[in-house]
Amino acid sequence: MITDGSDRGRRVQAVDRAVALLKAVAASEHPATALELADACRLNRSTAWRLLATLEHHGLVEREPATQRYGLGFAATQLTSTDGHAALVRRARPTLQRFSEASGELVTLAVPRGFDLVYVDQVDPPSSIAPDWLGRSLPLHATSAGKTFLAWLSDTEREAILPAQLERYTPTTITDRGRLEAELAEIRRDGYGICVGETEEFSNGASAAVLDRRARPVAIVNAWGPSQRVTRQRLPSLGRQALRAAHEISVDLG
Repeated sequence: MITDGSDRGRRVQAVDRAVALLKAVAASEHPATALELADACRLNRSTAWRLLATLEHHGLVEREPATQRYGLGFAATQLTSTDGHAALVRRARPTLQRFSEASGELVTLAVPRGFDLVYVDQVDPPSSIAPDWLGRSLPLHATSAGKTFLAWLSDTEREAILPAQLERYTPTTITDRGRLEAELAEIRRDGYGICVGETEEFSNGASAAVLDRRARPVAIVNAWGPSQRVTRQRLPSLGRQALRAAHEISVDLG
């Protein structure tokens, strides 16, 4: 094994320092200031600030606007994501089942994986069998789950994961960035997002985010079905049900 001393000449100092800062952010019990992180890593303040700005640009850390303190960013948490969502699925399943029974609709749970959102659990409607969606990714800008997920990301993170050109799937797909941002603001206000035929013309749905203590989206609860049954008028009620289910899961996860 090559020791720390013998490989020092092969390492890049700026990367060493950036990694040290990232580790310090991860190790902090509470979000830390740039000064606190610089002191912890024995770095010059201006050097620490430039490195933190670079890490923030890539979504590895995020800075709270009000306090200017740093925490881990979405991209950093996704570097460690695997298929190991069994614990989350197991704990969320009873809530998903109650939601499906109460709504009579297909209910799914989606989680971030890399730069996608992927279905990891599904509860079929009580009276019918739905297609298997497990393992499938979904368009972030054209589904209620995707838009709800985007709503709780930072501007920098959204910019990193959304393509430059938003694909149109149906006549109601939102392809304008300004319209999308306005809808994301509504989702943050209401707590849930809706989709009206934006991926498939005759399929509507509503979703809410399971948030951690820092209001980061760890999963998305969705309910959806054919538009003749899941009507536009019904979506707000379904959205509030999704919000209650997501909150219940958040509390259970602690």
